[in-house]
Amino acid sequence: MKGIWRHPWTVAASNILLVMALYTCLRIFCYFVNGVMFPNVTFAHMMEMLLGGLRFDLTAILYLSSLYIVGILLPLPVCWRESKGYQKVLVWIFWIPNALGLFANTADITYMPYNDRRSTCTFFTEVSHDNNLLTIIGQGLVDYWYVVLMFVLVMVVFFRFTRRTYAIRPTRALYLYAREVLLFVASIYMCVIGIRGGFGKYTRPITLSNALQYTNTPRESALVLNTPFTLMKTIESTRYVEPAYFDRESLPQHMTPIHQPDSARTMRTDNVVVIILESFSKEYIGFYNRDIAGYEGYTPFLDSLLAQSVTFDQTYASGRKSIDAMPSVLSSIPMLIEPYIVTPYSTNAVSSIAERLRHKGYETAFFHGAPNGSMGFQAYARSAGFARYHGMDEYDGPSAFDGTWAIWDEEFLQYYARTMSTMKEPFMTSVFTASSHHPYKVPKQYKDSFPKGTRAIHAPVGYADHALRRFFETASKEPWFEHTLFVLVADHTNELALPEYTNDRGLFEIPIAFYHPSWHGEMRHGVVSQTDIMPSVLEWLQYNEPYFAFGQDVLTKEKEQPYAVCYNTSLYQIFSDSLMLQFDGDKVVGVYDFLTDRRLKHNLVSTIEPERIAPMTDYLKAFIQQYIHRVMEDELTIKVER
Repeated sequence: MKGIWRHPWTVAASNILLVMALYTCLRIFCYFVNGVMFPNVTFAHMMEMLLGGLRFDLTAILYLSSLYIVGILLPLPVCWRESKGYQKVLVWIFWIPNALGLFANTADITYMPYNDRRSTCTFFTEVSHDNNLLTIIGQGLVDYWYVVLMFVLVMVVFFRFTRRTYAIRPTRALYLYAREVLLFVASIYMCVIGIRGGFGKYTRPITLSNALQYTNTPRESALVLNTPFTLMKTIESTRYVEPAYFDRESLPQHMTPIHQPDSARTMRTDNVVVIILESFSKEYIGFYNRDIAGYEGYTPFLDSLLAQSVTFDQTYASGRKSIDAMPSVLSSIPMLIEPYIVTPYSTNAVSSIAERLRHKGYETAFFHGAPNGSMGFQAYARSAGFARYHGMDEYDGPSAFDGTWAIWDEEFLQYYARTMSTMKEPFMTSVFTASSHHPYKVPKQYKDSFPKGTRAIHAPVGYADHALRRFFETASKEPWFEHTLFVLVADHTNELALPEYTNDRGLFEIPIAFYHPSWHGEMRHGVVSQTDIMPSVLEWLQYNEPYFAFGQDVLTKEKEQPYAVCYNTSLYQIFSDSLMLQFDGDKVVGVYDFLTDRRLKHNLVSTIEPERIAPMTDYLKAFIQQYIHRVMEDELTIKVER
């Protein structure tokens, strides 16, 4: 028995099991750190996810340990395999990649609330433009000291309990060699099965979507998966494959992004200002939550402004990150599968509100108070047709860097208002705010000025609302204000607390509003997405040339196809005015009536009448097919003869 325990195969298996145990501990730790993301998880369901996660852990660990496994089991001469030097090299071959895997798994715990899933390879592209990355990391080490402590503990256990030596019990040479060859071949076969994810029905290697079989919501897949697995599985995943739901001739009948306005109409020349609010979930805004007794929210100014705006009762983000928002809001290009900005197709020609209006004589500029190049915003603004970019380099106001991300919103929005007053009219501008972002701080002079609420983000939201108030106070005194259309929209949701929002619908509920000083406030019934902003602005201005947009006009008429589409982890979601449908690319896997089941506890997929969801399903399939085809073929704009 002692000989078996010291055999290379047993030593390798023990080390693999050790790392799997550490992955499970990190999964449990992740749940406790980010518990707000996973409400109503029972003990039984948690065990289901922990057991399901072992499949993905085994795949990742076998990938990372493959060279070690080959080295320790390769039937070389015993004198080589038992030498101290060879065994030391093998230990380091095991330690290095698995330590990196444990690091990725631990570090991702801190990023998960903002990413809403395990990180994929696009993470590296997303942060590649951030010049202040070291500052952000340093701040994260301070804010998440308990995660750092957990990583140190994991590393101590990992290095302390790794088995480093083995011995091969001597026996007859021929028998020994035959045994080791058979063990090697059998082990490699088992590793291949482990990497693929199982036998039988798992004939295809497991992917991220397989995690959904262990979850009740797509968001919970972050608990089932591990970060090394998602990184490895997405190295080349952004190369799309066009589905064939419909033939090319019939596809436009179900959905088309080509808009053909009346060429004879005369355009308005009002200015357009698009304000993209960082992390303003609908939950934070009292105006949208009057049905929740006693809930006032954290945005008193925005509440008053929305009361004077045209807004809608059902408004959704297209994605879950800031880099999803720019293409969605400004170019009417949604986020499907991966953020468009970081896909291999990001060099495609695109249009935008700015690009369309620039051809009509508008001056255009984009503003973001972070270091120039941050988040890839500057690159996208240029490709989308903005003539000028104003970032931290261009800012000329009082010193107001927040120490981590950007210029504080109050000072930067004042700079924004002043700069627009120097621009030739008509102009189209957009600003992306920054202060309602982790690490969730407010300027020292406002330390106790805003309600702290129940989440760290609530006070910064109050500060951002104050900065917005000051912006409108300044702008309202300028001559251009009275003939300017303001669009207010959030980029995505963030920390959620109310049970009405901590679900797959609430994750995408954001404010979208259109404000013009000459209008009266109106709350309309309708389903609106970020992608509807571009066509709505152009149609209200009576833009008179063909344009490309995945959204629809919601300002001048009701939607002909009243849906909103978004992508949730590995599922496509589509909303009507009463239903939310989830589609995995092949079949409908979830249907919820959120009017009667706001917390989405009852999946109706097996009981709902097929004809009730058929139009939604057809529209969603056409939407996906149009998106993938046009992204792959570089057909995201319309050339207009001038």
